[in-house]
Amino acid sequence: MRAIIPVAGVGSRLRPHTYTVPKVLLNVAGKPIIGHIMDKIIAEGFDAATIVVGYLGDLIKDYILANYSIKVDFVEQEERLGLGHAIYLSRHTISKDPVLIILGDTVFDVDLGKMIQSEHSTLGVKEVADPRRFGVAEVKDGFIHQLIEKPETPTSNLAIVGLYFIKHPDVLIECLKENIKRDIRTKNEYQLTDGLQAMIERGEKITTFTIDGWYDCGKPETLLETNHHLLHQTATNGVHESVVVIPPVFISPSAVVKNSVIGPYATIAEGAKVSDSIIRNSIVSEQAQVDNALLEDSIIGSNAFIKGGFKRINIGDSSELEYD
Repeated sequence: MRAIIPVAGVGSRLRPHTYTVPKVLLNVAGKPIIGHIMDKIIAEGFDAATIVVGYLGDLIKDYILANYSIKVDFVEQEERLGLGHAIYLSRHTISKDPVLIILGDTVFDVDLGKMIQSEHSTLGVKEVADPRRFGVAEVKDGFIHQLIEKPETPTSNLAIVGLYFIKHPDVLIECLKENIKRDIRTKNEYQLTDGLQAMIERGEKITTFTIDGWYDCGKPETLLETNHHLLHQTATNGVHESVVVIPPVFISPSAVVKNSVIGPYATIAEGAKVSDSIIRNSIVSEQAQVDNALLEDSIIGSNAFIKGGFKRINIGDSSELEYD
């Protein structure tokens, strides 16, 4: 079975980190976001993936090809014209067999095996307090009868969370093609929800699948929340000399940590160096250095250097910050 993973976005809400690294390569709980997604689909038996790249796409290609051996097709979305447009560009990789569409900036704690056994197409949904930021599903007699993208006046609180199992993807491609031909846009983009709504109007039966474990990685605070969640599922690393580890944490085997307190909820990525510091609820990215600092609720970019102070820091790659 094939998964389609759109990852072409710029990730503007995660700047300065995404100036140099695509959002899906940011490290949470010891590996890039897209690594968690790939591991999940492979564990569920998927043997092919289509990854829609755009901004800094070569970095994503390099990571995937270096770490995964399943068949992967890369599709470039040069213009970011919406999720529906991204899926339509993938049409040459899609057959009549069912596909799973999974957004590349979101981590799910879900039984995919159960979801893809559905008799009908099904969309992952979650009840939310404010549905206006999402596509929402209106359900009648167990099936979706209306999908609305970011409604001003919601009539449903079932948010579509970015996981779509499509039984008849050829029909979806036909609907997206028609929408693009007629220039049907919502919020100035070709929306996947509009394509799915067209499928419903053609008679496709689409159900909902409740997802409680839905972790957004789109903003610094939600990235840290996702790191927090995933660390609960990650075995805390072993004994480190002169280091107090308060689980759960992830410390890469290639990281060097001395005379420090790490955790809870801290990720220390590959090649990072930490000394004489206390780090909790934070991510220290690849090759970063932290010396004599107390960090909390912080994200330290790759190759950044931090020395001294008690701060909440969100600092990008190759930066230096030193306190007297």
